Amino acid sequence: MVEEVQMTLEEAIEYVRNEVKETDTLEISYNRIFAPGEVLGITEEDEETGEGLRVALQLNGEILNQSIEVDFNEIGEDLIEMRHINEDKEIIIELL
Repeated sequence: MVEEVQMTLEEAIEYVRNEVKETDTLEISYNRIFAPGEVLGITEEDEETGEGLRVALQLNGEILNQSIEVDFNEIGEDLIEMRHINEDKEIIIELL
C-alpha cells in the first residue's frame, strides 16, 4: 500500500531519524537530482561541525552505482520529495 503525506522539512527529518532503517530504500528528489538507493547508515547531527542528519545511500542504477552521503542541512531548501520503501509499506513524503 502506498501512502502519501505532506510534511515540513523538520517533520521529514524527524521521520527519517525515527522510521528509516538500514537496508530500506530511500528515494530523494531535490533540486534537479533524483537519488534512489539502499540506506547504508544514518548519522545524527553534529553540532560542532554544523553537519545535519546524514544518510548514506548505495545508489541504484546501471550506469551510476556508488555510495553517497546526503546531508539534510545542505539539501533542505531544495528538497522536493522523498519515497521510503521497506518490507511493510511505501510512503511518499511531499515537502511543504
